[in-house]
Amino acid sequence: MIKTDILIIGAGPTGLFTVFEAGLLKLKCHLIDALPQPGGQCSEIYPKKPIYDIPAYPEILAGDLTDKLLEQSKQFEPGFTLGERAETIDKQDDGTFIVTTNKGTKHHAPVVAIASGLGSFEPRKPLIHNIADYEDKGVEYMIKEPEFYRNKKVVIAGGGDSALDWSIFLSDVASEVTLIHRRNEFRGHLDSVEKVQALKTARKINLITPAEVIGINGHSKVEFIVVKQLKPEEREFRINCDHFVPLFGLSPKLGPIANWGLEIEKNAIKVNNALDYQTNIPGIFAIGDGNTYPGKLKLILCGFHEATLMCQAAYQIINPGKRYVLKYTTVSGVDGFDGTRKEAPKAVVKAIQ
Repeated sequence: MIKTDILIIGAGPTGLFTVFEAGLLKLKCHLIDALPQPGGQCSEIYPKKPIYDIPAYPEILAGDLTDKLLEQSKQFEPGFTLGERAETIDKQDDGTFIVTTNKGTKHHAPVVAIASGLGSFEPRKPLIHNIADYEDKGVEYMIKEPEFYRNKKVVIAGGGDSALDWSIFLSDVASEVTLIHRRNEFRGHLDSVEKVQALKTARKINLITPAEVIGINGHSKVEFIVVKQLKPEEREFRINCDHFVPLFGLSPKLGPIANWGLEIEKNAIKVNNALDYQTNIPGIFAIGDGNTYPGKLKLILCGFHEATLMCQAAYQIINPGKRYVLKYTTVSGVDGFDGTRKEAPKAVVKAIQ
């Protein structure tokens, strides 16, 4: 039986940052994740994808963000159960919880924080009859290692941020990048759309809209795709390529968590955001992309904020009646569980005082 103060389901960015915030309150954390390594989507799906909205980082790769979060939380000595899925949860008579994984590993904690993001994912595949024949033979549904596409002809399909961002990134890696979308308008950030348009003008990206890929051909791997131009008049033509990457998003599934008696709305866990992101079951919280409330934004930044407030509420559950006085780390420094201490700079402390 693994015992901890806060049991975190999910070792993505929000879960990892929870370790740091809990550590400041002298609370121990243990994380469960079905993936074999920490980082969630950032490490498993797009480790080389640049992220632009993390404070103090104009640009940081998703994998590097994971490394930084692990480095930040290391001083608080979190425990990990990796490669196992949280399967069942049982509330004890004293209000604590026992969570058992699919491999039978049991975890005991007074507080459970669900930071599993959107759950497990499956790519949304385009309706091309023979696309399965070319999977791993030139058809990929996500980009993990950009160097894999070095000096190759790549066709990307999609209209969201992933399609736009990877088209921009691969324009300096692949020998040729073509972006195809069913509409003239894109769903991604305006800044990314403007960058793609600029790269099109510079002839570094081929942009074809409104159009869709309707066929894939090749002997033992992808050799060309068939494109249907929708406007101004319908026509079909082929594009020679080495890779076809349809980025139509991922279909999320909550998995066993959906059977835990939590209030679910549109595949997300409802929480009370007016207080502390607690679910309908006292002692169980949901933070990050997997929760929902009025005005919810699915951003890593918002997950960090939710984790911070959740830890304050968890402290009160674990230490009933004990008052916690908030201290700024710029003044108090940080005491790690390993005995190390990071002192706040004296000049900063003096200035604040």
